[in-house]
Amino acid sequence: MMPERSRSPARPLWMRAVAGLSGLCGALSASMILAAVLLTCQMIWVRKINNASTVWQTESVIYLMIGATLIGLPYVQLLRGHVNVDLLPRLLPAFMRKALACLTLMVAMGVIGVMLFYSAELWHVAWVRGWTSDTVWGPPLWIPYLTMPLGFGIFLLQLGADLVATITDVDDPFPEAGH
Repeated sequence: MMPERSRSPARPLWMRAVAGLSGLCGALSASMILAAVLLTCQMIWVRKINNASTVWQTESVIYLMIGATLIGLPYVQLLRGHVNVDLLPRLLPAFMRKALACLTLMVAMGVIGVMLFYSAELWHVAWVRGWTSDTVWGPPLWIPYLTMPLGFGIFLLQLGADLVATITDVDDPFPEAGH
C-alpha cells in the first residue's frame, strides 16, 4: 500500500518514476525474503528427512536476506518506514520543520553517498578479480555484492526525490504535525 504523500496537484514524472523504482525494489525484496524462507524449508527437509548434507542453502539464505535488506531500503523510504522520532518536529513551526527535514535528508544523502561509493568499489573489485566465496559451493561474490550499490543507489535517488519534494512543497515531511 502506497501512502498518500502529495500536497500539490501532481508529482513530476521523474518523482513518480523514482517512486515506481522504489516500489519495484520492495517487490524484489519481498521475493528474495520468500525465496530465503522456501530455501530454509528445503534445507530443513534435506537435513532432517533425507539425512543429507546441504552445501549451498545456508549461504544462499544469508545472501538473500542481506540483499533483501539492502534492496528494500528505497521502498521503506518511500513508505517512510524508517525509524523516526517526531517529537521535536511536532513542536516546531512549519518552516522550521521543513528546514529540519531538508537538513536530515541532506545528511542522510551524504552518508548513503559514501556507502554507495565504497560498496560500488567493493563490487567492482570482486568482479574484476573474480572473487568467490571461501566455501564448498564457492559462488562468485560480485553477485551478492551487487545488491549493495543497487540498494544504496536507488535509496539515494529516493532520498533525493524526497528532498526536492520537500523543498518544492510537493510533499509535507511531517503531515501528522499539522501546518
